[in-house]
Amino acid sequence: MAQETCEVKVRRGESVDRALRRLKKALDKEGILKTMRAKRCYEKPSEKKKRLKNSRPSNPSY
Repeated sequence: MAQETCEVKVRRGESVDRALRRLKKALDKEGILKTMRAKRCYEKPSEKKKRLKNSRPSNPSY
């Protein structure tokens, strides 16, 4: 598994809070936060199938 990294350099005169906000935006943009939350705990294969099935758009029946 490739290690995903994201780097934010604190600018001169920039507060740490603003730098953290930029880091969070960068992590969210790359999708790293989403994968970290998903891998926080084990997901059973049946739960994964159920989640994927519910996330797919359903075909409307005419």
